[in-house]
Amino acid sequence: MRELRIRMLAGVFVVAGVLSWAGARLWNSVGTLPSVPLAAPIVLAVIAVVLLATALSIRARLKAQRERRPEAKGVDPLMAARAVVFGQASALVAALVSGMYGGAGAFLLESLDIPARRDQAVYAGFSVLAGFGVIAAAIFLEHVCKLPEDDDDSNSGAASAA
Repeated sequence: MRELRIRMLAGVFVVAGVLSWAGARLWNSVGTLPSVPLAAPIVLAVIAVVLLATALSIRARLKAQRERRPEAKGVDPLMAARAVVFGQASALVAALVSGMYGGAGAFLLESLDIPARRDQAVYAGFSVLAGFGVIAAAIFLEHVCKLPEDDDDSNSGAASAA
């Protein structure tokens, strides 16, 4: 399984933001701009909390196992792999959604004097922040579930080269 790449997530965010900004300009010239739902930042924040809680739970279980506590519950490798895949998928979707709301929010900054547009810009801004929270929680979850490097492979390669 490959690690999340910050550059790729940033690229998705920027491309989605630019396309969303251009789409918002075009849509506004043709008619009424669709609104940013109030639920968007709330849903993203809930996903971030779930990812963070999962990461903290797995980290506590792994720490208890390393310390050989008798009450320690093991971490199922398949469950940890599923958690990482969920985190990676959530980070990709959060980068896309944050970019979309970021682009729409950037367009809405032009008309902050209209109260409805100002509220939409605030919702878009909170959506971007919550999306960044999802990405941060997913990266933390991936870090917690990462296996330690195998020293045997690196030593055998160095020994055979000598």
